[in-house]
Amino acid sequence: MLDPTDSRLLAEVQRNGAITAQELGEKLNLSASQAARRRQRLEAEGIITGYGARLDPAKLGLGVQAFVQVQMAAHSPEAARSFATLLATLPDVVSAWTLTGEADYLLRVWCRNLGELNQLIHHRLLPHPAVARVQSQIVMDQLKADTGHPI
Repeated sequence: MLDPTDSRLLAEVQRNGAITAQELGEKLNLSASQAARRRQRLEAEGIITGYGARLDPAKLGLGVQAFVQVQMAAHSPEAARSFATLLATLPDVVSAWTLTGEADYLLRVWCRNLGELNQLIHHRLLPHPAVARVQSQIVMDQLKADTGHPI
């Protein structure tokens, strides 16, 4: 069970994964060592699963973000494993979900330009034997930036 201090600690760590134990302690009214022990416990319990940096896609030359829906022709376990293996080889696919409804998968992709998106769809996804249909939506603007989980 998380107490209110754990919840505040998690919120702070989501805002700034590089926060020091000293800074964390100040925000939580704890000593640096108490804050560090709490963070270590939450890491050991698997509640905190890792840390990362947010990068600016435009400064990396990534000009096109899209969501790609994939409908499978075959729904066998082998087809799903084969498709998951393909996804693991595609660095442009930054996240993927299985879904209920018409589409079986939703992929979030970042590409340098429309040509790269076209290559991804027509030369990597559609040729997969289990894929029946692909539909893409190009992101025009992101109204709300990716955030952490509600705590």
